[in-house]
Amino acid sequence: QVQLVESGGGLVQAGESLRLSCAASGRTFNRYSMGWFRQAPGKDREFVAAISWSDMSTDYTDSVKGRFTISRDNAKNTVDLQMNSLKPEDTAVYYCAAAAPYRQISRRSNYDYWGQGTQVTVSS
Repeated sequence: QVQLVESGGGLVQAGESLRLSCAASGRTFNRYSMGWFRQAPGKDREFVAAISWSDMSTDYTDSVKGRFTISRDNAKNTVDLQMNSLKPEDTAVYYCAAAAPYRQISRRSNYDYWGQGTQVTVSS
């Protein structure tokens, strides 16, 4: 079992930055790929970014490439999402998630554990 707790959400203006953090507890953190997803009102939960458990390779959805950066610290059991140049369309609840090894990290169905989410609101 893995427990995930997100923090760092808030209200910002377009063009500003936020850093989300996810703290993990439970089973061996470094054996899990970690991802960030988001869900806007009335929309499905969508993939944002992920970092693999093995080689630290990363993947991003096209709309955030060049603006968002995912990173992890296995010593601290944390995964962060640095979000720069935020846009109103980035407004959503952001969820941290953990996936077992050897799974495609951009696929939502491959994630076994989820946090409760943190709200990010970007005003224009």
